[in-house]
Amino acid sequence: MVKWLWLSLLAVILDQGSKLAIASSMQLYESIQIMPFFKLTYVHNTGAAFSFLSEAGGWQRWFFAGLALAISVVIAVWLTRLKKHETLLAVALALVLGGAVGNLIDRLAYGYVIDFLDVYYDAWHWPAFNIADSAITLGVILMLAESFGLVQAKKII
Repeated sequence: MVKWLWLSLLAVILDQGSKLAIASSMQLYESIQIMPFFKLTYVHNTGAAFSFLSEAGGWQRWFFAGLALAISVVIAVWLTRLKKHETLLAVALALVLGGAVGNLIDRLAYGYVIDFLDVYYDAWHWPAFNIADSAITLGVILMLAESFGLVQAKKII
């Protein structure tokens, strides 16, 4: 189901375009209030999800870059082996692939990932994230929904 790679490319373009727009128009740690529960907050994340290992001393850049590259190769091969009727899984994998590549580009180019979407309620803050993270999350949710049978592909007789 290589035909879904356009979705991966779209995720990468939206991710990289939004990161470039934020980095060129905002100062590091600057916040812009958008809604009562949402800000644009420009941060650098040298770690993984939720800034895991962000203070590890630098080795994590190459570890996470290598991990993202390996996962991207596995997903690309998986996509090529899907059957025609496995559309939802193809969409899910394409989103995860696009997100992984989007964050991989940041790690290789800058040594960190640009995050800027800041969701919160009162004192509770979700860690800042980006479009690539959103694509990965949506892809994983779709994969889980399919694996638990919550969404079934139509079978053509």
